[in-house]
Amino acid sequence: MIIFGSKSYLYQLAILTLVCGSCGNPAAHTLRKRVAKFTLFFVPLFPYSTKYTTQCTFCGAEQKVTQEQAQQLQAQEQADGGYGQAHQQQPGQNPYQR
Repeated sequence: MIIFGSKSYLYQLAILTLVCGSCGNPAAHTLRKRVAKFTLFFVPLFPYSTKYTTQCTFCGAEQKVTQEQAQQLQAQEQADGGYGQAHQQQPGQNPYQR
C-alpha cells in the first residue's frame, strides 16, 4: 500500500504598512507565502503550488498578489529599514496594481 497526499506550509515574509483596499484604513498587512507540497509516506517531496497573499490586520481582508508584487513589497520593506514601515500608499490607490 502506497500512502500519498499533500501538505501546506505557510511562511510570513514581512509586515507592511499599507492602505487596505477593502476597509480603506492605513494598517499593518502581513505578506504570506503558502507552499503546497506533494508527500509520499508523509515525507514532503516537491512543491506543486505557491501562492502569495497580503492580509489586513485591521479588517482581516486577504488579497492575492503575484510573486513579482510580493518581491517588490518585500524589497520596499527591507529598504525602509525592516521595521514594518514599508512604503505607505495614499488613500484610493491600490498597491497591487501596476
